[in-house]
Formats: sequence, C-alpha cells, structure tokens
Amino acid sequence: MNSRQLDLAKVREFGNLEFLAKQLVEGFITGLHKSPFHGFSVEFAEHQLYNTGESTRNIDWKVYAKTDRLYVKRYEEETNLRCHLLLDTSSSMYYPEESYGKMTFSVMAAASLTYLLQRQKDAVSLCTFSENIEIQTAVKSTPSHVHKIILELDNVLQTKRPLTKTSVANVLHQIAEKIHKRSLVVIFSDMFDNLEEADKIFSALQHLRHNLHEVLLFHVTDRQTEELFAFENRPYEFIDLESGDRVKVQPDQVRDSYKEFVGDFYQKLKLKCGQYKIDFIEADIAKGFDPILMAYLVKHSKMR
Repeated sequence: MNSRQLDLAKVREFGNLEFLAKQLVEGFITGLHKSPFHGFSVEFAEHQLYNTGESTRNIDWKVYAKTDRLYVKRYEEETNLRCHLLLDTSSSMYYPEESYGKMTFSVMAAASLTYLLQRQKDAVSLCTFSENIEIQTAVKSTPSHVHKIILELDNVLQTKRPLTKTSVANVLHQIAEKIHKRSLVVIFSDMFDNLEEADKIFSALQHLRHNLHEVLLFHVTDRQTEELFAFENRPYEFIDLESGDRVKVQPDQVRDSYKEFVGDFYQKLKLKCGQYKIDFIEADIAKGFDPILMAYLVKHSKMR
C-alpha cells in the first residue's frame, strides 16, 4: 500500500485506522518473507536468534528446518517489552497542510507499530505532546488498551488544532522521570523546537539514555521542502505554523542560507544521537512506512 494513498480521505473512507494499520503491517511482513530478509523472524514473542554459548535445550528445530537459522524458544515472561510511543502534535507537524502531511504519516506509523507490538505480545503506551504532555496512557498489551490507543491516534488525526508550539526538550525530561522500568522509547517528531537552543534537546535525549532506556528517534520531515527548500522561484508568503509569523520572500534569495542553517542542525542531531547510542532514522514522508517498521524490528531484535 503506497503511503501517498493514505490521506485523510482514505482514512475516512475506511473509517477504521486500526484496519489500515493492520493492512500496512501484514503487507510489510508478507513482503519481508519474500525479500532477502525472509529468514528475519517477526515472531519475536516466541523466538530469538541463538547466540553461541547458550544452552541448546530450547532451540526450535522446526524453525531451523524452515529457515536454516538457529532460533531459541522464548517464554512470555521473558519476552514482554515495554514501548512508549511519543507523538509530537505541535502545529508544525500538520505541514504540509494538504490531506497527506507529517501528522498523517506519524499517526499511521504509530498505529502500525501499536498493532505490531500487540502482535508480538508487548506492552505499549501512547504519549502525545506539544509544549507539555497532553495524553499519556498506561503501558498495557490488552486488545482493549490497544484499541484505546488507536482511537486516541484517530482523534489526533481528525481534530483541527490551534497554533501550538513544541517543547521537545521539556517533554523528554518529563518522560525520562516518569518511566521507571527500562523501556523502548519511540519518538515521532520534526524536532522543530528552538533550534538555536539545540543543546537543550541533546541534554534531554541524553537523560533518556542515562536512565537506561533504548531510544528510536524518527525525524519526520517533508524533505523536499523542509530540508532542500525545493520551491519554485516565485514570491511566497511563508507562515510559521507554531507562531503565526509571516514573511514574504523568493526562495532563491534565502535557499542557500536556509539549507546551511537547517543542515547544520540536522547534522548535529545525528552526531549527538550517535554519541548517545540513539537510533536516528530519517523519516521522509515521501518514502513510506517500510523504513519505520524495519527500523523498529531491528531494534526490537537487539533488545532480546
């Protein structure tokens, strides 16, 4: 299913975000089995790759016969992972303002991960935030809880919001203090906080790692316009979606300085994530959901 087809009209046509998320995940897994990664286990609730030196008592020889790889059977109490999905709902996430933008992409990606977590019998929590935490659910794996998260995500998608700024650093510090058990923290954000105070964002990411949480940061962008500034050279009025400020300019007049400033921030963000052992994934909304699901599965397998 092409990501560009997943606009608001499509969601409303099906009337069920949960159904779309399931279709995305099942389609991805089917494709995974047909790809060179066909031996990659997506049934993590039951198996993990055998490590040399481990007891051979729990090797699943039936799986070995099918995949030519050694997998160890895992038991439910050993496999439960706790995952916190953090979704930035500030105004800049609703760009582009047409039906398919960063928020639609992020909601669909979060819903897909929620379904995948349920499929793997893992516990999940949803936290939405802008300047402060807005919604924070419990961490559970029950079908009713998962359904509640999907409804919350659908509500984010359908609700028109006033101008809201973001405070990524402040919220990440709060989350680091609230989560008391080692968890996987998955962040969907364009990270458009005050870029001139980037060190505050880096400090907050470091706080999560200091508390021994694993972190996946999906940096959600419309790369063509937000990074490459690929606008036609004609007069535009650009509006800051978080403050409402307006400026009239021709793209060629500011493109080079804009790209230099934004590129510098992105590079620093990548470097800091590398230093803190945080998985940084460029989530360009034009690239679809497979990179999101694959990055999650790889991270999930490493945590077993």
